[in-house]
Amino acid sequence: MMRSLWTAASGMIGQQFNIDTISNNLSNVNTTGFKKSRAEFEDLIYQTMLMAGTPATEVSEVPTGIQVGHGVKTSASQKMFMQGSLQNTENKLDLALEGEGFFKVQLYDGTFAYTRDGSWKIDSNRQVVTSNGYLLEPPLILPENFIHDSLAISQDGRITVKLVGEDDPIDVGQLEIYRFVNPAGLASIGGNLYKTTPASGPEIAGQPGLGGMAKTHQGFLEMSNVKVVEEMVNMIVAQRAYELNSKAILTSDNMLGTAIGLKR
Repeated sequence: MMRSLWTAASGMIGQQFNIDTISNNLSNVNTTGFKKSRAEFEDLIYQTMLMAGTPATEVSEVPTGIQVGHGVKTSASQKMFMQGSLQNTENKLDLALEGEGFFKVQLYDGTFAYTRDGSWKIDSNRQVVTSNGYLLEPPLILPENFIHDSLAISQDGRITVKLVGEDDPIDVGQLEIYRFVNPAGLASIGGNLYKTTPASGPEIAGQPGLGGMAKTHQGFLEMSNVKVVEEMVNMIVAQRAYELNSKAILTSDNMLGTAIGLKR
């Protein structure tokens, strides 16, 4: 059987994964804090028919050799953590991160996850939570009788509010930001959340705006970093590559048909 059939098939499978990745990027173009993914590929093993350096005569050797490849496979699907654009929402509880770092939240099972989505809410217990009810870490509980419009969060993460009947604001908490040596090694678990893996390394905690940590911007949200035009171009390239590999399969099939029809 012609090896080109399997080689071209691996190319079609690879481009299908590429299209899947691009489709996910485009579907999340309006997802707060979303970071796009990039599909990466590597060539498969090679069959060596003639080794380079094989003696040709007593005084010379073969300079290049003969090898044939067996296609392509997916090597990685990497998250690209470039900064997304900031959108002004004028909501006191919306926070955007500018720079490296993540917010930390506690999940229902007591474990922790990380997010760039700063669309925070207040529950009935005056706790600051995500849209899914995950608690901000470290926990932030606002005092009773606080004035909502007085909530202020500085770029270094200091949180202050005013109480009913009081003129001076009071400190109610301090935000912490967490970054990683290799953020691309984090595992996406959905819901705009990531979890640590051995590849990401342990969390590095710090105060916003200090020690290389991201600054916080109150009243803003970080939008997706997906560039629609770039993804559309990538999709066209992937589609044409898929078609080329399908043509290679058809050509191989035609060649096999010709060989089979030689003797009748």
